[in-house]
Amino acid sequence: MTDNRNTILAVILSGLVLLGWQYFFNLPQMEKQRAAQLAQGQMTKPAQDAANTAAPQTGAAPSPAANAPGANQPSSAAPVSRDTAIASAPRVRIETPRLIGSISLKGARIDDLSLVQFRDTVDPTSPAIVLYSPSGTESPYYAEFGWVAASGSAVKIPDQNTVWQQESIGSLTPSSPVTLKYDNGDGLTFHRTIAIDDRYLFTIKDEVSNVGNAPVTLYPFALISRHGTPKVAGYYILHEGLIGYLGDHGLQELGYKKIDDAKEVKLTATNGWLGITDKYWASALLPDTRAQLQARFSSNLVGAVRTYQTDYLQDAQTIAIGGTGSANARLFAGAKEASVVGINFPIGGLGGYNRQLELNHFDLLIDWGWFYFITKPMFLALDFFYHLFGNFGISILLVTVLVKLLFFPLANKSYASMAKMKSVQPQLAALKERYPDDKVKQQQEMMEIYKKEKINPIAGCLPVALQIPVFFSLYKVLFVTIEMRHAPFYGWIKDLSAPDPTNLFNLFGLLHFDPTQLPVFGSYLALGVWPIIMGITMWFQFKLNPTPPDPTQQMIFSWMPLIFTFMLAGFPAGLVIYWAWNNLLSVVQQSFIMHRNGVKVELFDNVKAAFASKKAESKT
Repeated sequence: MTDNRNTILAVILSGLVLLGWQYFFNLPQMEKQRAAQLAQGQMTKPAQDAANTAAPQTGAAPSPAANAPGANQPSSAAPVSRDTAIASAPRVRIETPRLIGSISLKGARIDDLSLVQFRDTVDPTSPAIVLYSPSGTESPYYAEFGWVAASGSAVKIPDQNTVWQQESIGSLTPSSPVTLKYDNGDGLTFHRTIAIDDRYLFTIKDEVSNVGNAPVTLYPFALISRHGTPKVAGYYILHEGLIGYLGDHGLQELGYKKIDDAKEVKLTATNGWLGITDKYWASALLPDTRAQLQARFSSNLVGAVRTYQTDYLQDAQTIAIGGTGSANARLFAGAKEASVVGINFPIGGLGGYNRQLELNHFDLLIDWGWFYFITKPMFLALDFFYHLFGNFGISILLVTVLVKLLFFPLANKSYASMAKMKSVQPQLAALKERYPDDKVKQQQEMMEIYKKEKINPIAGCLPVALQIPVFFSLYKVLFVTIEMRHAPFYGWIKDLSAPDPTNLFNLFGLLHFDPTQLPVFGSYLALGVWPIIMGITMWFQFKLNPTPPDPTQQMIFSWMPLIFTFMLAGFPAGLVIYWAWNNLLSVVQQSFIMHRNGVKVELFDNVKAAFASKKAESKT
């Protein structure tokens, strides 16, 4: 049993890592990005024919896609640049500390947004992240608000060709809202007031005054539309696509492939929100939490381009002669920063918009995963130390120490038991000599020794078992949170969420070529400095224990550090730094416990013996 314990442990650990690698890197395939072509107009064509939609007076609400102005029409025109599309219509400038862009007065769309605090690469001079782009570009993406009427209604409402007038002066800023106006010439005057905070929240108030000769019934709507299937990370642990939390229906996550197959998903709910999320950025409609919503997720082909849309329709409003109707809407468009979005957690949670606006689980816009009860506190701890020391790499090191201290009593018992097992190794070896052909007797006598010395033979598995959930929770945090994106450590690590950029096989940059681009074996030639450090610390940790007597065990323990070095080389640098630091702390902790239990620390003896055996082999 003793002989096989380490072998079983090694096989289990290897299997877990191999399984994790399979799930997180091999099985998930990136969805193929479809050829992006121009799709002009505003909204996707409805699944149902607008002619079959009942008039609002009958109590049946129309479809926003069917009746809102400017359904998309196929176009064969070539896409134009963002600058050209932006210049083709009069606009109102958007200027905040985090967002720059503009609102098109033609259609009154929010269709031009860039995130000035985030860049394409770690180079601070690289272009800012573009979130929204107008129709006519290669990848249109925008938000729109307004009113719709029932099918067959003769009411003239603003459409994609409507040019609104700006009544206010200047740009949209956190201190200066913008007011737009449109008069339909038939007694209806539309006013829209758009405000923005200093983060990523737009607040839209629509008003309609009726001085015509008949009452008018209109439905408030809001939508987010995206043309072309975007390139996604494609990993199982991350959701990208359409998302929402709709009252009792709960969390709705529809990847692009899933909504392509479903075509359309409709839900009626209150206290909901919905939108489209990328890995780090998102756009979400945040209606009043008391509003009754007819929410919809949809995917349609407009010409050769796949279009995705999230929209909602609210209850009808009948505007009497001389009366006024109004509707309020909100839009989140920006980076999924935890402090801005919010984190629901009993201890140390972050409020953000989730608490400020009393939204329904808006923190799930960030994909914390099924094991959120581990990933959320892991992030909160990292974020706490980051605000103290200003470096997420230092935060990782400190959180590792904190985790070690948290589980110290359990690990202490485990290492103490392992130390006792080392002390009885001579007795176990004597059993094999005494009963060389009687395995049953060996096992019986071995268990008696364990019982007498109060040794748990599987205690050595505990430190590894504790490390695995911490490992995967840290991996999740590094992978999904924008706070880790482009977060530097020291030296050559400029992005803790990306693999170590150095490479042994080009002599760490002395040779000017990328070994990973070589055919067939290139993907196996990514081996940076930190993965090598991690492998060395793992090798030292294994050498802290005596050499297993079984040749199979010796082979497994000899090759495992090298296997792990190559396997973890493609993981985020922050995770590799954690693993190396954890190994080092484990060596120190185990050495201290062994010394306290009167067991000789054989680390350096085993290291010397390993090099001596290699030298002897080379001479022969």
